[in-house]
Amino acid sequence: QVQLVESGGGLVQAGGSLRLSCAASGRTFSSYAVGWFRQPPGKEREFVAAIGWSVGPAYYADSVKGRFTISRDNAKNTVYLQVNSPKPEDTAVYYCAAVYGRISPPRARQEYDYWGQGTQVTVSS
Repeated sequence: QVQLVESGGGLVQAGGSLRLSCAASGRTFSSYAVGWFRQPPGKEREFVAAIGWSVGPAYYADSVKGRFTISRDNAKNTVYLQVNSPKPEDTAVYYCAAVYGRISPPRARQEYDYWGQGTQVTVSS
């Protein structure tokens, strides 16, 4: 069982930066692949980025490639999403999710077993 808590959301200007954190409970967090998803207002939840268990690999949605970076610190049981040069269309509730034992992290939200409660990111123009 893994419990996930996101933090770091808020209001940011376009072109700025912020870092989202996903803190997990459990001693075997390094064995979980972790994904970030987002749900813009009135839209479906969509894939943003994911990282495999231990140290990777990492995958990104085309819309964020080159601007967002996912990383993990297993000693701190935390996965980060560095958001650089955000755009107004990045405004959404951001969720992290985890699934056990996946070296190659999935992009489909149906493949994740554990979810956090989400953190709001609002990008002003």
